[in-house]
Amino acid sequence: MTTSNILNAVIPLVADLAQDLPERERLRRLLAALRTLLPADAVALLRLDGEWLHPVAIDGLVPDTLGRRFRLAEHPRFAQLLAAGQAMRFAPDSPLPDPYDGLVANHGQTIAHLHVHDCMGCVLQAGGLPWGLLTLDALEPGRFADPASLALLQAFSNLAAATVATAERVHQLAQLARSARAPASGHPAASGEREMLGHSPAMRQLAKDVALVAASDLSVLITGETGTGKELVARAVHAQSGRAGQPLISINCAALPDNLVESELFGHVRGAFTGALSERSGKFEQAHHGTLFLDEVGELSLPVQAKLLRVLQSGQLQRLGSDREHHVDVRVIAATNRDLAEDVRAGRMRADFYHRLNVYPLSVPPLRERDSDVLLLAGYFLEENRSRLQLGGLRLDAGAQSALLTHDWPGNVRELEHLISRAVLKALSRGNTGSAPARGGSRPRIVTLGAHDLWDGRNAREAGTAPALAASPALPGLAVTDLPAAAPAGLREAVAAYERDLVSASLARHHGSWAAAARELQMDRANLQRLARRLGIRR
Repeated sequence: MTTSNILNAVIPLVADLAQDLPERERLRRLLAALRTLLPADAVALLRLDGEWLHPVAIDGLVPDTLGRRFRLAEHPRFAQLLAAGQAMRFAPDSPLPDPYDGLVANHGQTIAHLHVHDCMGCVLQAGGLPWGLLTLDALEPGRFADPASLALLQAFSNLAAATVATAERVHQLAQLARSARAPASGHPAASGEREMLGHSPAMRQLAKDVALVAASDLSVLITGETGTGKELVARAVHAQSGRAGQPLISINCAALPDNLVESELFGHVRGAFTGALSERSGKFEQAHHGTLFLDEVGELSLPVQAKLLRVLQSGQLQRLGSDREHHVDVRVIAATNRDLAEDVRAGRMRADFYHRLNVYPLSVPPLRERDSDVLLLAGYFLEENRSRLQLGGLRLDAGAQSALLTHDWPGNVRELEHLISRAVLKALSRGNTGSAPARGGSRPRIVTLGAHDLWDGRNAREAGTAPALAASPALPGLAVTDLPAAAPAGLREAVAAYERDLVSASLARHHGSWAAAARELQMDRANLQRLARRLGIRR
C-alpha cells in the first residue's frame, strides 16, 4: 500500500466531515475506504449499547447482519477487542468463536469455506469512552499477517472515531430540533428489550412520526394489522417522551372480563364487590405522571368507553365503590387492529371516545410493505435463537432469503419470528446436513437454514409456494387442476389469483358467512376479511 493510495482513500473522508451527509451514506463511505486500504472480505461498524453491540454499518456481510444484536458475554472476541483499547489481531487458529462465521457474503463458496480465518479489529473512542468497534474479517488465513496492517488499522481508527462522532452529533442536533423535551438517548435494547427495527421508507417515516409526537402529551392511536409490533411503537413513543422516567403501564383490554374492567382501570375500595378484601389502585393511578397503554382498545364496551371518556377529558376518576375524586396526570396511548372509524359508524364505539383517542394517529406498516426489512428482522430473530440454543452460527442460504422476500406475511413480524424459531429446530433435527461440522461438539458449528426448513407441508401452502400448491389436497369447489400450468404474470400474481378463487369459493359455499368461511380455511375471521379486501373481494 503506497502513500498515494492511502491519501486517495483518506482525503475524501476528511472532506466528508464538513459535509451534511445522511448517516448511512457517511458510514458507507467510511467502510468502503477501509476495504480499499486493507484486504478484508468483510468490515463492520458496531455501536456499544450497555452489554450489547449493534451493527450500524456493514460491507461484505449478509444483509440480515444489520438486524442482529451481539451480547458481549457470548462473544469473547468482541469483549477482548473492547478490553484491549487498541487494534489487535486474532490468530487464524484462535479457539475463540467468530461472531461472523457463516455471515460473510457467499460468492459461491460451500458452507465449509465460510468460516472466518483471519480477524482483527479496534475499539473506537468518543468523548474518552468506548463508542463501539470496527472489525475486519477474511476467509483466507494470514490475510492480515503483515504487521503494517495492524498499524494502519490503528491509524484509521482515529478518522473512524471522528466520522462516527460527526454522525452522532448530527443525529443529536436533529433530535434537538424536533423537540427540546425529548431525552438525549433512548435505546431499549441496552437492557435486552426489543426495539423498532427497519430501514424501509415506511419505517423511517414511522420513526419520524414517533419522534414528532413523543415530545408532546397528545393522545396517540396506533393502528395496524395483527403482529406488526404496535406495542413496540407505544414503547418507543414513551421512551422518547418527557415521561420516559415515569412508568409505562400496559393493559390488554381484550383480556379483561366485563365485570372487572372498571376495577382494573379505576381501582376499587374494600367491599366494592364480592372478593374486594382491600383497597386497590387502578391502572390510571399506577400510571400517574407516566403513560397508560390501552392495547386492543376496540374491545371495550360502550359503558366502559363512557367512563373512560371522563378521565380522558378531565383527569378525574372515582374508584369503584367510592365517591371520592382522584386526579391523575396520564398520557394515553391506544392500539387496535380494528377499523375504529367503521366501528363508530356501526355504533360499536362512541364517536367522542374515538376522537379523544385519535388525536395523533400512527399507522404501523404491514411487513409485506417493508421491502428488505424482512431480512433485517430475520437476522434479529436468528441471533436470538442462536443465543438461546447456544449455537456457533446461524445463517440463511440464498433460497431461504429469496423465500422470505417473496412471502406475503399475513401474520407480519410475529409470523416471521415464529417461522424462524421453527426452522432452527427443524434444521437441528436433521443433524449436520447443510451445516459446517463442530470443532468438538455434537452440534454443527454453523447451522444453515434452507427454504425447506422454513416451509413444508401445511406451512408451505400458507406461504404460497408453487410446489406446495401443486401438492396441497384439493378443497371442495376448487380442484388443483384448475391452477394455471405456468404463471406468466409472476409468482406473486399467481398466488393472489389462487387465494382469490379459494376465498370466493368458500364464501359461496357458506352463503357469504365470513365466520363459516374462516373456519373452513382455518383462519381468523378478521384476517380473512382483511385478506379479502386486499384481493378485491367485495361481499
